[in-house]
Amino acid sequence: MRSCLIVDDSSVVRKVARCILEDMDYIVDEAEDGQEAFDKCRQEMPDAILLDWNMPIMSGLEFLKHLRGYVGGHKPHVVYCTVENDIGAIAMALKAGASDYMMKPFDRTVLETKFDLEQAA
Repeated sequence: MRSCLIVDDSSVVRKVARCILEDMDYIVDEAEDGQEAFDKCRQEMPDAILLDWNMPIMSGLEFLKHLRGYVGGHKPHVVYCTVENDIGAIAMALKAGASDYMMKPFDRTVLETKFDLEQAA
């Protein structure tokens, strides 16, 4: 089974994403900030990551830079998720190693499209 780490400081976003991803047969774990997510990735690298941009302790961009510089950190399919329609921020995330991006609020169809790894590969 594929695994996904949902990294978002919003418990509502984590709950909604978890429900959808578990329906897609993902094994799901959660983190409330980038530091917690990085610690979890060091323990076991997930196949995919849903990553929020604005979080306390370590932002999504900082996490992404740490992840991609870590051994095995090139592996996960990372979907950067933001409420900001800032093309510059999206470009920074893609340059730092995000595989894709999507805007909040998202729905089931958008999330399924972004996390269908057979299609994304």
